[in-house]
Amino acid sequence: PQQIQFANDMQEFSKFPTKTGRRSLSRSISQSSTDSYSSAASYTDSSDDEVSPREKQQTNSKGSSNFCVKNIKQAEFGRREIEIAEQDMSALISLRKRAQGEKPLAGAKIVGCTHITAQTAVLIETLCALGAQCRWAACNIYSTQNEVAAALAEAGVAVFAWKGESEDDFWWCIDRCVNVDGWQANMILDDGGDLTHWVYKKYPNIFKKIRGIVEESVTGVHRLYQLSKAGKLCVPAMNVNDSVTKQKFDNLYCCRESILDGLKRTTDVMFGGKQVVVCGYGEVGKGCCAALKALGAIVYVTEIDPICALQACMDGFRVVKLSEVIRQVDVVITCTGNKNVVTREHLDRMKNSCIVCNMGHSNTEIDVVSPPAASVLRPPQCPHLRDSSLFLPQTSLRTPELTWERVRSQVDHVIWPDGKRVVLLAEVGWKLLLWEILPEFVVEI
Repeated sequence: PQQIQFANDMQEFSKFPTKTGRRSLSRSISQSSTDSYSSAASYTDSSDDEVSPREKQQTNSKGSSNFCVKNIKQAEFGRREIEIAEQDMSALISLRKRAQGEKPLAGAKIVGCTHITAQTAVLIETLCALGAQCRWAACNIYSTQNEVAAALAEAGVAVFAWKGESEDDFWWCIDRCVNVDGWQANMILDDGGDLTHWVYKKYPNIFKKIRGIVEESVTGVHRLYQLSKAGKLCVPAMNVNDSVTKQKFDNLYCCRESILDGLKRTTDVMFGGKQVVVCGYGEVGKGCCAALKALGAIVYVTEIDPICALQACMDGFRVVKLSEVIRQVDVVITCTGNKNVVTREHLDRMKNSCIVCNMGHSNTEIDVVSPPAASVLRPPQCPHLRDSSLFLPQTSLRTPELTWERVRSQVDHVIWPDGKRVVLLAEVGWKLLLWEILPEFVVEI
């Protein structure tokens, strides 16, 4: 009788009149979760079986097709996220209100390559409001929020980016931003140096006419310094990373929050009581250590700079060599900006289910892909590289005795013959190895 009564109650409930507003809200929420319109879904969406955005014919509401994004129909949801981000970016909004009538950036043709998120969208739209013309690509193949990219495309920004780009897609998007008839960039806004070196190598005539470069990352700044020392930097360049707000706030406080966000999204592991080693105690390392310590993790630090090592000691962290603790730690996080910080030897000695990830910009800190010894193989098709026969190097972890198992988006299990597994987050390919393999294309960091 109770079950029958419950069924009748449910029938009565279903007859209850629903307001139109509630119906539309319910439909909106359902659709956003299904189509991955929310920011949370942006980082976890996996749609490898869909048609590549490069093969789609899309136009915005104004009839323009000067963009390439995952789905232009996501623009409305991306606009909401940008509006939310604007609430915490009062400086840029104030700048718009103060100077958009004067158009101080009129004549500026900016080509940019950054993470494409709601926050960078506020920057891009501020540049446009101040009179600049912008074309934009993503500096990272994983971090793009598809709905935000769609919102920028709908607003008229020539944006070429989507989450989960292949390496060929990555360079294609950068090239589409630079190589366009009737439009020539005179400024570069870069994060990591990929765009700068692409223009430097492939379009030297455009590079010589650039009036200024703004570089945001430590990695990109190192590349610029190397170009300068070699006498090849013929363009004024600004090191944004050394600004107080970038170094002391973004590198420290933002990484303090994003490290936990990234780890929780990908692993869903409890970090209280876990033993974690953080390689590098610069501003990024400081933020990571503070966040993990607050969760109750036992944190070790590796550091070669004596001042940073002393800071780690004064902050209550034990400074060690990686080889001393590699057998016992549960998580390894690199944030040094150097190459081969975690080598195959370290990976062989790790315990079962150890989590390995990188917080630095360069993807060569973990020796997933080793530089070639003598001969190298051909990479995936990339028509914009003049001599693509010089690529794919021998790999460190992709060897016959190791098995790779994709667990979910950006999470791989690397399985040893004895059954040991290492959890590798955001495994990367050979993109940054381009800088190492082609000496005339790149300079060593």
